[in-house]
Amino acid sequence: MQIETTETIGHELPADYHFDIAIVGAGPVGLALAGWLAKRSATSRLSVALIDAREPGSASNDPRAIAVSHGSRAMLESSLGFPADATPIKRIHVSQRGRFGRTLIDHDEHGLPALGYVVRYGSLVSTLSDAVSKTGVRWFTQTTASTPLHDHDGVTLPIHSSAEGNRTIRARILVNAEGGLYKETDASTSVKNTRDYGQTAIVGTVSVSSPHPGVAWERFTPDGPIALLPSGGARQADYALVWCCAPEEAARRSQLPDDAFLAELGTAFGERMGRFTKITGRAMFPLGLNALNALVDRRTVAIGNAAQTLHPVAGQGLNLGLRDAHALCDALSTNGPSNVALSLFAQRRALDRRMTIGATDTLARVFTIDFAPLAAMRGLALSALELVPPVKTVLARQMMFGQRR
Repeated sequence: MQIETTETIGHELPADYHFDIAIVGAGPVGLALAGWLAKRSATSRLSVALIDAREPGSASNDPRAIAVSHGSRAMLESSLGFPADATPIKRIHVSQRGRFGRTLIDHDEHGLPALGYVVRYGSLVSTLSDAVSKTGVRWFTQTTASTPLHDHDGVTLPIHSSAEGNRTIRARILVNAEGGLYKETDASTSVKNTRDYGQTAIVGTVSVSSPHPGVAWERFTPDGPIALLPSGGARQADYALVWCCAPEEAARRSQLPDDAFLAELGTAFGERMGRFTKITGRAMFPLGLNALNALVDRRTVAIGNAAQTLHPVAGQGLNLGLRDAHALCDALSTNGPSNVALSLFAQRRALDRRMTIGATDTLARVFTIDFAPLAAMRGLALSALELVPPVKTVLARQMMFGQRR
């Protein structure tokens, strides 16, 4: 569901509030916000509702792999927990296929146990769901939300469930944390930046004959970037694959027999990890950018994929969304469910969003242009990072922690 706001309505709405904050969407970002708010409720005394169309356990077996930065893990683990089956990323190898230039980012350079972690979507959602279920959050499951109605000091939200039918809830602040993929997001006039990259991502899990445990790979090819993220498995030989290419190529490759698909992947990626021996869970999704011009509309605020959908290069989408949620929790806990809190939140998130969205968009475009002089410049830039460690450190810390204010 894409929440849309309507014109302000006035005195006919009831004056009492059912909740201080209502959150629509129980993905990782919505769950994290609900859990963080609940953990602070002893001092802030905020009542929180969480609304989602699914049952809490419905995503527990979702095999999709997602990258969680070290900074995001620290935020989650301190109060909500973190999946025990996460695979650490100790080193990131960035290079161009068939061109010179590469850079390495190592956890030892930053004095950290890992740069990030690869977790199953289902494991992360299960961990966060368990934490939220032990709090005072009122969780409306198997419930859909309709268009909210605003008045001068709150929001009335119609909701529907098969068990209880239609009803409404009242909240001082409404949080839209329900977002989808690029083409599932409404590119309306409220969207500031929108771009179709003309690419489709093929995702799945692959096995290799010569694994490099703990190493994540970002290989830029003329077709688009190929990312391989360590995801454990037998002999630590399994990797989460994100292969970006033209939509017609993705459609063709999705229909190939496994052996033919793995052969093409090997040709595109190279032999740095030997042969690709297995592929499971192949799926596709289109790639593009949608970023809201403003996160706040009266008493409604958007976070996570509801605020921005990014290209998967550099794996920043979820991490940016979690930073949204953490900053919103800080603002609401300190200033209460008020316009002041939302204004401060929007101000504090502006720089991090601008830098993260801009960097991801630039990488997605610049590294997919197959033009020899530009490829040479890209190679020089990658090599220069090895020669100027302070610059590489700044880039690495942006990926791990974002911009803090």
